[in-house]
Amino acid sequence: MSAFTETSEHRELRNAVAALAAKYGREYFHTCAREGRKTDELWSEAGTLGFIGVNLPEEYGGGGAGMYELSIVMEEIAAAGTGLLMLVVSPAICGNIIVRYGTDEQKQRWVPGLADGTYTMAFGITEPDAGSNSHRISTTARRDGSDWLLSGQKVFISGVDQADSVLIVARTEDARTGTLKPALFVVPTDAPGFSRTMIDMELLNPEKQFQLFLDDVRLPADALIGDEDAGLAQLFAGLNPERIMAAASGIGLARYALDKAVDYVKDRTVWKAPIATHQAIAHPLAQCKIEIEMAKLMMQKAAVLYDSGDDRGAAEAANMAKYAAGEACVKTVDQAVHSLGGNGLTAEYGLASALALARITRIAPVSREMILNFVAQTALGLPKSY
Repeated sequence: MSAFTETSEHRELRNAVAALAAKYGREYFHTCAREGRKTDELWSEAGTLGFIGVNLPEEYGGGGAGMYELSIVMEEIAAAGTGLLMLVVSPAICGNIIVRYGTDEQKQRWVPGLADGTYTMAFGITEPDAGSNSHRISTTARRDGSDWLLSGQKVFISGVDQADSVLIVARTEDARTGTLKPALFVVPTDAPGFSRTMIDMELLNPEKQFQLFLDDVRLPADALIGDEDAGLAQLFAGLNPERIMAAASGIGLARYALDKAVDYVKDRTVWKAPIATHQAIAHPLAQCKIEIEMAKLMMQKAAVLYDSGDDRGAAEAANMAKYAAGEACVKTVDQAVHSLGGNGLTAEYGLASALALARITRIAPVSREMILNFVAQTALGLPKSY
């Protein structure tokens, strides 16, 4: 692969994923959401075809590729109008962290299931009081003999009702300082003392958000992934992929909306000409195309840097990619709806519900403002503002 072209294997992967996603599409996604079902059929087939774990090592049942390839999977599924939010969480965040920092026994236990989709792991970092300030995480883990006891709360945790376990970010009791030293624990969702409450969201989405409560959840010693004092390195092994996948999802959704708009304006005729002949229609859509492609280039750069082992370089590029994809997605979905006029708000064209989903790309998993803070400090060397 050169700097700007994909290999034939990448093109084949794109085509294969696009073909799978086309079998399901937006109507399937909406039907699952309305009926309270999960996108289990799509998840299962993607796992069987090897798409879910394409980034995980072959020796543990994965595809042996990297985040570049997993971002292709995410982008093409989103571009078909459907979604698989747990792709961001299970193989990208949790899978990468366990592969890089888990013991061989932990990898053998969890990675094969993460790779084929038969085992799903959620990720819990955000807390009600800490918000975006992950340095104020208060969920604590304390030793009790050889076991650990976890206590605390998490909020806006995706897909817990689909998950077999949650990778919880806690801090050891003796690490209650101003500096975050995360300790990562695999917590089974059926563990005594673990409970959840679904958050009522005004989104047409089969994938739900939850608040978690951990009340002295007892875990064995080998529930700890990596070193309890490893600091931020373990966390960024998962957060950089998270931002890459969030960018891929936003890019895919933007592509879906743009394709819908382009098809419509080519056919919609007013005053004896397709409305696409009017620059007031064509130019905004052309701008959207440009901004999608620029975001995609930054996402690809981030994935290449991450796959090469450059975590510091990947962090800057991944955050920029997530920012650019969010901006492009919100703008494109809004312009697509506007291009269709009243039809853009009808169920027939499947765009109106994307307005709310597009906003997520600017808010989660990290807000555009926190990304701007990060870039100001790391890329520009400006003083910290918070």
